[in-house]
Amino acid sequence: MPDTLRIANRDRFLASIRQRPALMGVLNVTPDSFSDGGQHASLGAALRRAHEMAAQGCAILDIGGESTRPGHARVDEAEELTRVLPVIAQIRREIALPLSIDTTKPKVARKAAELGVEMINDVWGLQADPEMARVVAETESAVVVMHNRAQIEAGLDIFDDFRRFFDRSLELAEQAGVAREKILLDPGIGFGKTLQQNLAAIWGLERLSEYGLPILLGLSRKSFIGKVVGASVDRRLTGTIASNMVGLLRGAAVLRVHDIAEHREALALFDALKGSGDD
Repeated sequence: MPDTLRIANRDRFLASIRQRPALMGVLNVTPDSFSDGGQHASLGAALRRAHEMAAQGCAILDIGGESTRPGHARVDEAEELTRVLPVIAQIRREIALPLSIDTTKPKVARKAAELGVEMINDVWGLQADPEMARVVAETESAVVVMHNRAQIEAGLDIFDDFRRFFDRSLELAEQAGVAREKILLDPGIGFGKTLQQNLAAIWGLERLSEYGLPILLGLSRKSFIGKVVGASVDRRLTGTIASNMVGLLRGAAVLRVHDIAEHREALALFDALKGSGDD
């Protein structure tokens, strides 16, 4: 049975993102993630980075033990558990922030929830493994349902595909007993999409509002920015912030980012500008 503190943390986070946008800090404990692979693979380095992001103002930490970049090497369940569980356990002891586990493996998600993780972030939107929706329901976790595609299809209407994909994911969630109010949607920028589809998804993000669910946007340092402005991965902060501000205008509730301090400043200005128009 989920503990009461974990459930309270989950509910506070879900309530807060319906009031104002929040930042999710990326913590990859992997050797091969596209941007920060190897930087936080040790327990000590991961803890230092977690404390740093918490101090800078992130609302939730997203911990991942397997890279999902294009061409990544698959990690088996045992290795992923070895990477993430010690980090989760120590962060849970030291930092009073909600935690998310970025995984496609039901056992990893369940073990993380047992250690106190409040959210499961599934880049295959509950569709890669039929057990995942059951784990979300049984642990009473919040869940990020991300759109993904196995192959890029240039002629595809990305919004039609969003509808097909999310309708199926929400059906699986309902069948498993996942409460709708615990679900966030993620358009999956950079996953199985052309450059134009990625750009269109951000610019047209408000079209996902028909679901009435919070939208999580993960754009940080991604290759579409490099393709537009010709920047290497370590020079994509400006493009990330610019794209995320468009995402906020289009209805994003959570921004998943590597650079918390810079986005905290941008978010403060966004809030001030938006508030200046209130009556």
